[in-house]
Amino acid sequence: MSNFKPSCALKNHLPLELLSWLNTEGSLTAVLEVQAGQPLRVQRSFEGYRVLSLTQKRQLGLQGSALNRPLLAWVREAQLYGNDELPWVWAQSIFPLASLQGCARRLQQLKGTPIGYVLFKRCRTLPNQRFICHTTKGWQRQTRYDWYGRKLLISETFLPQFYQKLLEI
Repeated sequence: MSNFKPSCALKNHLPLELLSWLNTEGSLTAVLEVQAGQPLRVQRSFEGYRVLSLTQKRQLGLQGSALNRPLLAWVREAQLYGNDELPWVWAQSIFPLASLQGCARRLQQLKGTPIGYVLFKRCRTLPNQRFICHTTKGWQRQTRYDWYGRKLLISETFLPQFYQKLLEI
């Protein structure tokens, strides 16, 4: 399961209201839908093949000479909307082509379907390794999942409007 332990620096700056969201095990889709009181709306901004950066290859756990070789992946970038006009989360899903074999090919056909519906259909949690960081867009969790022996990298950034909504509750 997740091995995230915030460093002192992160603890001092990380809003406590976001901590449980960043550490949610299982489907983030499911807990966001509970918060929204309705299904999430997914608006894709990019979906297609992309050569991964060195950082992305490291995040997927590649080592040694594999880091020097180009790696092609199916990438989906989307904004997730709860019950507001503004998006709550910016998400990026990276599926290395080697991971898209057999029934996993359906990950290329998600279109507007939240990925949580597919990844957590049979299991409530999946083996993963999680990293938390702050980006220019907001607080982000990057999770490398082992989905039936296939490595996937999903980054979810909680946008300022989501944090603001939490403060209003």
